[in-house]
Amino acid sequence: MSENPALDMLTEEIMHFVEERDWLQYHTPRNLAAALSVEAGELLELFTWENPSFQDIERNPEMRARMEEEMADVMIYLLEMFCLLNSDPVEAVRRKMEVNARKYPVELARGRADKYGLAKERNVGGGGG
Repeated sequence: MSENPALDMLTEEIMHFVEERDWLQYHTPRNLAAALSVEAGELLELFTWENPSFQDIERNPEMRARMEEEMADVMIYLLEMFCLLNSDPVEAVRRKMEVNARKYPVELARGRADKYGLAKERNVGGGGG
């Protein structure tokens, strides 16, 4: 359980839905990871040949609804996986953000989209190019 009652209630609703249908037998770590990947792919598919801004999406109710639906599918599988691992998603995200803060220090990463290794190499030996 997390320190977020709304998140806990949502996770309970998801697990009730799954258990009611006797789907836990199919929801192995591999199957859930695969389903998560498929749903993330469906979210990405919405942007095939398009690159709208968040403001564009907000002004397009149909696109926003489709995007929310795919994001919800991703979140459902993630929350189920956290629940089945008896892991706290809030704490896991906080831990990961701490790792990211060390991996991408502001002075190296601000305004840059480089991968970690490239950002680190820029700083080694005087920064190079």
